[in-house]
Amino acid sequence: MAGPLAGVKVVEMVGIGPGPFCAMMLADMGAEVIRVDQPRRGPLPDPYSALNTRYDVQARNRRSIAVNLKRPEGVATVLSLIAHADALIEGFRPGVMERLGLGPETCVEQNPRLVYGRMTGWGQDGPLAQVAGHDINYIALTGVLAALGDPHHPPAPPLNLVGDLGGGGMLLAFGLVCALLEARCSGKGQVVDAAMTDGSALLMSMFYGLRAAGQWQDQRGTNLLDGGAPFYGSFACADGRHVAIGPLEPAFYKQLLDLCGVSDPALQVQMEPAQWPQLRATLAEVFRTRTRDDWCKLLEGTDACFAPVLQMEEAPRHPHNVARKTFIEVDGVIQPAPAPRFSRTPSTMPTRPPSVGEHSREILRDWGLSADAVDALFNSGSVC
Repeated sequence: MAGPLAGVKVVEMVGIGPGPFCAMMLADMGAEVIRVDQPRRGPLPDPYSALNTRYDVQARNRRSIAVNLKRPEGVATVLSLIAHADALIEGFRPGVMERLGLGPETCVEQNPRLVYGRMTGWGQDGPLAQVAGHDINYIALTGVLAALGDPHHPPAPPLNLVGDLGGGGMLLAFGLVCALLEARCSGKGQVVDAAMTDGSALLMSMFYGLRAAGQWQDQRGTNLLDGGAPFYGSFACADGRHVAIGPLEPAFYKQLLDLCGVSDPALQVQMEPAQWPQLRATLAEVFRTRTRDDWCKLLEGTDACFAPVLQMEEAPRHPHNVARKTFIEVDGVIQPAPAPRFSRTPSTMPTRPPSVGEHSREILRDWGLSADAVDALFNSGSVC
């Protein structure tokens, strides 16, 4: 693998959601990430294993070993991998890894330099640490969910982008890289406790600051960036498709009005909330006069802060995304390319997601086990 993290070795205890996303980010940047999968439990895959195909984009760029963690030899096998790793990623409830015999203290005995990354929703401690939850619960607890959506309907979840992926996977990836840099100086690893509640709260830093300054209201749809301002939102076009505008700066706002033919002097005063309802109605009427593509011809490429609202089917074909190679195709699956980009140590094209246990033998050989030891693990059913 090429990339800025080339040479870094990571063991990923396979889970769902933010853990695999974190591992994908590290692997995209060149880290060698080994997925420790559970063996198949029968002829039919479980609900999450069903995604372990070429469509499981978050599993790309990795090799997979299937280990039976109910057998002592299986646990010992994972510890032997950890002994050669720089970092570990796990996303189980607090205490599960300890019960498996793979808790931080045990792993550090094998490898004092190990950075031990823990991904949970509620964190490793606190009153809710042991209860189940998902993205929507974590962003609800931190004030994120209450700020999202149409004010006339219940709060709307932004997919699982804020809790799982941004406040979870990305936060853990950042924490792991920070700890890896520190370990190069100190020679010692440490535990990285990444909680989706902490991460989603962190993503709200700017808004908590605005609220403290009296510049943000708790009522949805009344603020500058939550759909309250008509010049920061989306509008329907003549063909039923939509466009998005966001000219926050006065010069950009003026350009939008000029290009749209809006000349009412009352609407030239941008930051006057009393005029926002009329401006919204005016802009809605204007945008309904043309198709989305017609608006693209007029506004795209100007400083009116404009973009068409594209479906996932359309986005990879947009000329800007094509020019930047924002999307790539791996094994017939269109998907986002690795990001960010590096001038001297660029990432290589990702490899397809592995099937469970596809690389078990070669991983064990590459990470130091003899052929006889590998055969013994397979014969005992500890590795599949």
